[in-house]
Amino acid sequence: MQRRMPALFTTLCLTLAAGAGAASAAVTPAAVPAGHYTGTLADGATWIADTPAHWNGTLILFSHGFGPLTAADAPSQASADALLNQGYALAGSSYDPNGSWWALASAERDQFATLTAASRLLGAPKRVLAVGESMGGLINSQIAQDGAGRINAALNLCGLVAGGVDLNNYQLNAEYAITTLLPGASGIPIRDYASPDAGAAAATQMVTAITQAQSNASGRARIALASALLNESDWAPGAGAPAPRDYAGQEAQEYTWLTSGQLQFIEFGRYYIELAAGGDSSWNAGLDYAALLRGSAHYEQVRALYRQAGLDLDADLTALTRGAHYTAEPGSLAAMRATSTNSGHLGVPLLDVHTTSDQLVPVEQESAFAQKVRAAGDSALLRQAFVARQGHCNFTTAEIVAALDTVSQRAADGHWGASTTAANLQAAATALNLDGAAFVRYRPARLLVQNPEPHPSR
Repeated sequence: MQRRMPALFTTLCLTLAAGAGAASAAVTPAAVPAGHYTGTLADGATWIADTPAHWNGTLILFSHGFGPLTAADAPSQASADALLNQGYALAGSSYDPNGSWWALASAERDQFATLTAASRLLGAPKRVLAVGESMGGLINSQIAQDGAGRINAALNLCGLVAGGVDLNNYQLNAEYAITTLLPGASGIPIRDYASPDAGAAAATQMVTAITQAQSNASGRARIALASALLNESDWAPGAGAPAPRDYAGQEAQEYTWLTSGQLQFIEFGRYYIELAAGGDSSWNAGLDYAALLRGSAHYEQVRALYRQAGLDLDADLTALTRGAHYTAEPGSLAAMRATSTNSGHLGVPLLDVHTTSDQLVPVEQESAFAQKVRAAGDSALLRQAFVARQGHCNFTTAEIVAALDTVSQRAADGHWGASTTAANLQAAATALNLDGAAFVRYRPARLLVQNPEPHPSR
């Protein structure tokens, strides 16, 4: 966001960049012109804030997703403009720029420090709403867990709310199936990459093997199995959602996702997760793949395609089980649990919004998170809503603003009421006259991933 800097910008930045312990006089909202402000935190993270012409007293604290460690304070320029027009102030940090793009070790701390800096700039907000997108949704679930007294409510957009341990595990399961079962994929490395580009190159090799396998019934059946283990969506861009028993159509769209850059992104990112954790935290040693697959929403699809191909599904699952040998590398699992998980406890109300066909953070993550929140006894604070659309974080501006307005109203009223029903969110988004909305009633399937306790290292 490029905006002209007001005259007092330099003075404010010098004061705020001194760090959380520096003393400074409170600045009232009226003293801060509309504009763009920046600062630096103690660990070198940068923060930005954008202020509207007429502040409504609410500050949005935005946690950005996986990628370059650059400060952001809104999901998109269009959503930033719409929110500023409504009077919201925006703030967000880069996270610590000296480490991995998987910046979970510093992100929550840096976001709370950004809140302190922005509050000094603006004066004390009447209300703070925390918003997170993708990896930022995992950060934001931690902020919602720990933020009582500092934030009032939270919104997640396509959040990675099941956490990093589960993410690594179900991705490993799919990669392991691809490299074990598909001709031409044997020997392709699936972890411990020397660089992000090495990870992307390994993914390209997997895509080549998948493309070759798609040409025959046996290959398509095995692609469906790997897709089930990945919690892959079967509704791809440019196509209509396949019918529940259109198993071939489902597999064709799973194939489209796998060969359209998804695997390259996953393996590119795996390097950064390993860098942050000091190794790979995933494991499959001791995992029963037959038992695992039976819990998949795609179990019947996989069985049907194996029957059509004349393949023995039990034999393939037995081979996967017998060959499973990956264990969590020393220290990595403890690091991931310490930095990249949430407890399920909520200190403030949280609304999660997810597209129903998300190729990078499967919508099934929402069912895993809801179960965790239920176990923590905080289900009354959580609401989940769904948008019928393909793609990771593929929301319209109207959907983002309507969801944020709903969370703001929850913070003001103290109760959800019927505000988060699909019908009411759809009406709220449509009334904004922006770019449309597609909220729907939806119930995600179970996230397919192994038991959280790993096989002992060996």
